[in-house]
Amino acid sequence: MVLGLMLNIVQVTLDYFSARDSMEQEIRALIEISHSPASQIAYNIDIRLAEELLDGLLRHPATIDARIIDSNGQTMAAASQSSPDSRYRWISDLLFGDSRVFSQELVVPQLSDLSLGSLTVTIDTYHYGLLFLQRAGYTVVSGLLKSLVLTAALLFIFFFVLTRPMLNVIGALSRVKAETPEKVRLPVPENHREDEIGLMVGVINQHLETIDSSLAQLRMAESAMKNYSSQLEQEVEDRTREISEKNEALQRGNRALVRAKEDAVRRARARANFLASMSHEIRTPLNGVLGMLGLALEGNMEQAQRNRLEIALNAGQSLLGLLNDILDISKVEAGKLSLENIPFSLRNLVEECATLHAQQARRKNIDVVADIDCELPETFLGDPTRTRQILNNLLSNAIKFTESGCVRIRATRYNGNVRIDVIDTGIGMSKEGLHRIFSPFSQADSDTTRLYGGTGLGLTLCRQLVERMHGQILVDSEEHEGTHFTVNLPLPVHDEQVSQPSMPAIPGLIQEVGVDIGMPEDYPHRAPIEHQLRAWSIPLREAASGGEGILMVVANESDETAAQLASSWSGPGIILVDRDGSAQPTDDRQILSMPLRREQLYRTLCRATGLDTADRAKTIATPAVVSRALNLLLVEDNQVNQVVASSMLKKLGHTVTLAENGKQALEALQQGEGKFDIVLMDCQMPVMDGYEATRTIRENPEWRNLPVIAVTANVMQGDRDDCIESGMNDYITKPYNRADLKSIIDRWAPPQPPED
Repeated sequence: MVLGLMLNIVQVTLDYFSARDSMEQEIRALIEISHSPASQIAYNIDIRLAEELLDGLLRHPATIDARIIDSNGQTMAAASQSSPDSRYRWISDLLFGDSRVFSQELVVPQLSDLSLGSLTVTIDTYHYGLLFLQRAGYTVVSGLLKSLVLTAALLFIFFFVLTRPMLNVIGALSRVKAETPEKVRLPVPENHREDEIGLMVGVINQHLETIDSSLAQLRMAESAMKNYSSQLEQEVEDRTREISEKNEALQRGNRALVRAKEDAVRRARARANFLASMSHEIRTPLNGVLGMLGLALEGNMEQAQRNRLEIALNAGQSLLGLLNDILDISKVEAGKLSLENIPFSLRNLVEECATLHAQQARRKNIDVVADIDCELPETFLGDPTRTRQILNNLLSNAIKFTESGCVRIRATRYNGNVRIDVIDTGIGMSKEGLHRIFSPFSQADSDTTRLYGGTGLGLTLCRQLVERMHGQILVDSEEHEGTHFTVNLPLPVHDEQVSQPSMPAIPGLIQEVGVDIGMPEDYPHRAPIEHQLRAWSIPLREAASGGEGILMVVANESDETAAQLASSWSGPGIILVDRDGSAQPTDDRQILSMPLRREQLYRTLCRATGLDTADRAKTIATPAVVSRALNLLLVEDNQVNQVVASSMLKKLGHTVTLAENGKQALEALQQGEGKFDIVLMDCQMPVMDGYEATRTIRENPEWRNLPVIAVTANVMQGDRDDCIESGMNDYITKPYNRADLKSIIDRWAPPQPPED
């Protein structure tokens, strides 16, 4: 019945489309027949014949409106009648629509270019819908009756041919006893010996015979199992004894593993203690060497002596960098490297790193180009120290292996991550070298180590730091074509609203006059400058004689075109883009040092237009912290470090009191009676170390708020926590650095007492 119903539906569907086509063809034929008379009527303007023609069209049962419309859109003649109403009409309207309008242009053969109007016929689709519904009802009802008759006949045939014989077989099977199924054989129904039912009964009888033979084999197997039972019991006893012996051996192995684990833990602790001790023991004399060299360079001496001391200072700093890389790699591999998660400005960080390495690049006559996305958010959450370490290693490596061209660093935000690209035009690497550069103490090939030196630790540390920050570092390079490093770091934006790129209020005068660019198209720093100026909505033009904007040219005395433009320029100001630090500012010429820094570009534009008030307002809005003379207690057991640190502190304008251990520091505090403003405390000292001395200081109520700053050569994980736990306020590592000392002293300096 379901199949018959589906076939009827298919037939009705085909009839539906046939009825639509038939309706369309019939109406088109009716209009085609009436076209020639209607054209003659419209040509002769015979209203009486037009009405007779339209009345004839209304005789068609589907036509409800017919009209002839002249070429001006006016109705020449019209005839209409109402549509029939029926309770089944909504079905017809749903299938065919309520009405259809057919129109055809009227023309006569002799005047085919003359438009006589149109014949418009509106038909009511109910006539065709009713015919379709009648045919569909007949089809469905007749199909349903046919399906019922066919179903009844099939049921009758199947019952006598299949069902009743099958029930007889099932009845015979139900009478089989479960205890002796092999003794029963099923009878074959009459008239079914040669068909499928007879075949099925034969198969069942074969299975019963198989069961008979299987039971015989089972009885034989049962007797054999009884014979094997005793053997199995003996084997179980043997296996149990073997398992007990193996279990005892396993327990002995577990105890050996526990002892091996404890031994490994002791070795790891010994390794960490060795690294901490090595760090302290190496950094302490190295601090004295670098400090004394720095102090020596501040004095007056011959140039040859200064060169030798500078070479010694650079060698010591390289040794310190190598020591830091080894310790950082050891901490990463041991899982003891801690990362900060504080807000920091990635833009300022990239600009600082690019500016720091620009001097190294200038000595090789190459450019460091900082290209930072103008839409980069201002503040991210992460570890600025480790991010700076990654950038410094990549930039230093790129400059080292680049002999000509430039090193470009780009910073953007891509797919929610920070993306930093360092691209150089250096010697590049082979495919084999790419697989080795991230391995410790490895470089691209032996020639690289021989020609350029180095330990091969920088890129290893970069990869480990990036992976520790859950980022990714990629490299693409070809020999003699340069190298492209890409670092992706998942640094979240600190505050999506606050951290949008800060756009200083560009004075209207700058946006009004615009900037005339007088730099060559291939000048490496031109693109970053133009991007930032466009982000500030400052008009840009190619520089030409007679311009009236701010002229921006390259500070190069050999460039005659730039010199001519600058000498005859009548605009508000001139900016010299200085790539090697040799240009000097004048009253009418400002210097913009490269690599580009956004704040410097803003200030240079203001000075070029004579808007010095912007700088003064900014200075007033963000006053700098001015250091004042403080009384400091320096607790240091190494005499060389005492000389270095006290000299630096005295040059910063502070008064320094020395103590060689924690006990002497406590005595100095008791004798000083509160005259000390800050205590700089070494951690590892004889007699009494810095931790115990700090805990004793905190126990005294008078010294509870006294700032105590740890100054130590230890850089291993946990050193900072130990310092903070003992009561120290902050932490600074050796070797001593004047900028770091000044920064941390200014941070913890007590408020200046009000003047009388």
